[in-house]
Amino acid sequence: QVQVVESGGGLVQAGGSLRLSCAASGSIFSINAMGWYRQAPGKQRDFVALTRGGSTTYADSVKGRFTISRDNAKNTVYLQMNSLKPEDTAVYYCNVEVDHIATVNDYWGQGTQVTVSS
Repeated sequence: QVQVVESGGGLVQAGGSLRLSCAASGSIFSINAMGWYRQAPGKQRDFVALTRGGSTTYADSVKGRFTISRDNAKNTVYLQMNSLKPEDTAVYYCNVEVDHIATVNDYWGQGTQVTVSS
């Protein structure tokens, strides 16, 4: 069993910054990828950023403003969010792709709310 726990959400004014954290624990042989997704009210869950191996990928809407980073020793991924906009308001979810040797499974956290006021 794998647990994924996000933290760091909150309320911030437009132009401000927040840093999200996501820690994975439990039965983990290795982690292939860690990423962030977000879901605004009434909308689908959208991709935000991903780190896999030594590479990172971002949604166009956050390029240049958000930075994803990973601490392999702690099985933790961070999302530094700068120059926040009201349209960044959403529940942010962490996704972890875990290698269990025999299988590879995706795990989601419970989500953390980010609210950006104008």
